[in-house]
Amino acid sequence: MNDVIDDLHRRGLIAQSTDEAALRAHLAEGPVTYYCGFDPTAQSLHVGHLVQFMVLRALQRAGHRPVVLVGGATGLIGDPRPSAERQLNDRETVAAWVARIQEQVAPFLDLPAERDGLPGPVYVNNLDWTAPVSAIDFLRDIGKHFRVSQMLAKEAVSARLNSEAGISYTEFSYQILQANDFRELYRRHGVTLQTGGSDQWGNLTAGIDLVRRTEGAKVHALSTPLVTKSDGTKFGKSEGGTVWLDPTLTSPYAFFQFWLNADDADARAWLPLFSERPAEELEALIAESIERPAARTAQRVLAEDLTLLVHGPEELRQAEAAGRALFGRDELGSLGADVLGAALREAGSVPVGDDVPTIAQLLQLTGLAGSLSEARRTVKEGGAYLNNERVTDADAVPGDDAWLAGGWLVLRRGKRAVAGVQRRAATA
Repeated sequence: MNDVIDDLHRRGLIAQSTDEAALRAHLAEGPVTYYCGFDPTAQSLHVGHLVQFMVLRALQRAGHRPVVLVGGATGLIGDPRPSAERQLNDRETVAAWVARIQEQVAPFLDLPAERDGLPGPVYVNNLDWTAPVSAIDFLRDIGKHFRVSQMLAKEAVSARLNSEAGISYTEFSYQILQANDFRELYRRHGVTLQTGGSDQWGNLTAGIDLVRRTEGAKVHALSTPLVTKSDGTKFGKSEGGTVWLDPTLTSPYAFFQFWLNADDADARAWLPLFSERPAEELEALIAESIERPAARTAQRVLAEDLTLLVHGPEELRQAEAAGRALFGRDELGSLGADVLGAALREAGSVPVGDDVPTIAQLLQLTGLAGSLSEARRTVKEGGAYLNNERVTDADAVPGDDAWLAGGWLVLRRGKRAVAGVQRRAATA
């Protein structure tokens, strides 16, 4: 059987690890209990968190038991950002986000095809052991094991100290809370490995040091690399903002399109990180992507694999169907109002009232044409489509029978420029 560390290295999922030889030996001794924490700083996780799920799933498949921590306590504090103090959310908001994120995480570690023989996940909330501790006990029993010089060396802390914003004691203490999580999970569940992003390395090693000082035990950590885009923009952002895992915040269609529209270089770099296909298949897909970039092979595999993982087979089917229908390869009438609406809102849409504009005016209103004269020229040259049918009259007004489910029209210019029009009355 392949060493899971070798597999994680092959996929580019390890940035740093503590004493890798000792970690390999520890994993080889038998099932290990490991954990990763997620702070509820929003109502949903986003695609940036998928890297952690890939590590969690790989270790679980290798026979090790995952513990997922959602930080009801640390979420009330906030890990220091390099730029500015986090806004503190109230307790009720954080508690609600904890519940939502726990529900969101569960499907990633419930592997139905491989369930037999695999250790099931454990879900914990660090508020359970943090809230009962008094300030005196926290300072005497935990705080005394930390050296301020080491805490100041953390990159985000030092950046804030040297800025006008400074840093509050609240955020400065975050790493003590996270380190104590490792100690508590070692005591309660026998956790001996923590995983997290490379930006968490200082917190991970603080936990290792605390377990060593208080329990006399050797534990381990590994971090994942920071995922970036080749153009320098932030991974997990689209034109519409953050790409969330919650389908009510980012529709499955928009999620699918995020991966499908990735730059060629990004898609090839991300494929080993996010696809769980065999190494030989991924190598062949990357080679095909280089030889035939127009086919967008790597992008399509990412879109299919991750939409299936995050949203399930039915949402994947509908996202693919919406894409085919919008660009004229399938019947638009086969799409339900929710799917069609989500796709057109992502593509860009405008509302209209009962006084429906002409095709030329709609092309201008949706931004598919810069002016009425350009719109008329597009129609004359055969490049304008209404519901995938070529338009020949720029002054025609769409009739009642043209409106699709949910009161939508689909306008297209050429092969790839699409926009939606929705009747206000249809949403009343």
